[in-house]
Amino acid sequence: MKKFFVDNDITKARTIDKDFYLSKEAWDNAKENIFSKSWQYLGDKNELFKGAVKTYPRTFMENYLDEPLLLTKKSDEIKCMSNVCTHRGFILSHHPAESQNLTCKYHGRRFSLEGECLSMPEFKSVEGFPAACDHLKKVDLKSWNQFLFASLNPKVDFDSIFSKINERVGFLNIEDFTHCPQYDKVYSVNAHWALYCENFLEGFHIPFVHNDLNALIDYGEYETLCYEDMVLQIGYASDGTATIDVPENHPDTGKKVAAYYYWIFPNMMLNFYSWGVQLNFIMPLTPKLTKVHFIYYLKDLQDNRFTDGDQLGDKTEREDEFVVEGVQSGLESSLYQQGRFSPSMEQGVHYFQQRICEYMNTLSKSKI
Repeated sequence: MKKFFVDNDITKARTIDKDFYLSKEAWDNAKENIFSKSWQYLGDKNELFKGAVKTYPRTFMENYLDEPLLLTKKSDEIKCMSNVCTHRGFILSHHPAESQNLTCKYHGRRFSLEGECLSMPEFKSVEGFPAACDHLKKVDLKSWNQFLFASLNPKVDFDSIFSKINERVGFLNIEDFTHCPQYDKVYSVNAHWALYCENFLEGFHIPFVHNDLNALIDYGEYETLCYEDMVLQIGYASDGTATIDVPENHPDTGKKVAAYYYWIFPNMMLNFYSWGVQLNFIMPLTPKLTKVHFIYYLKDLQDNRFTDGDQLGDKTEREDEFVVEGVQSGLESSLYQQGRFSPSMEQGVHYFQQRICEYMNTLSKSKI
């Protein structure tokens, strides 16, 4: 596989080879080298396990990796495991259910909610049954407040990332925020998923692309902080813009914070505003088609600041789509190869592309 390189010194670096966005080899390898090692959102545990629901099927990166997973709940403990029967590969669970165990509807193999194989018709004479290979394979599951995330082969340090996030937003009591599905949106962007992330990771374009957003943000004070597998951008408010009311002894006490924009490698964004939080998940479908999911949680359902923010958010999204799709077309030009970075405004993009190189250049275990 082709090796990718971005110099550590942003003042010398050139952007990643455009083959990352255009070649089929890079697209295929990113599935295992990047996304199987990432954490992906599975849902709100309070919504998934309403009432007596004990099992809930989910798909890890639907229409991309398409890994069938199953969430189970016993007492207050939620587990994640393969949703594929270990006998002949039939999908075990197709709908949320209240049953205390799992029974394959193909040949009747039974499993506990922990994934242990319990029994199987016509298997009495099978030696050493059930063996370890007959149990459902466990999948790493993490939670942050009410939100559940899974990883097939985790490399990103979930606990370290969300511990860092809590340093700034832990005081918000996000577990008390209300999901408002009537405001959720899904956008289709005719571009590579990484181009959308790169656009998110810099405020450089704001004065040129987002006139309304630019009026609310103090562009001169815009700040970008890079951590391990995470980037935080802080938008400071212009006069009259609503701000997040941070407590005493906070890293930003005394500052006029309009928004915290968190990006988590490779495709997750958490955007915090005075009215609540917007979750963004950037889902690859094809090298030229990406779905962007916006999920809204409000701190106060009566806060009219959200309505104004939602309208601005939709306008900003459309403007972002225009420029990202324009970059997709430009990368296909034979006259363009690579660009350079602004050391003051594109630290996030530079860091993202370095992480891409690191992940893409690592030989996957299955290929050793």
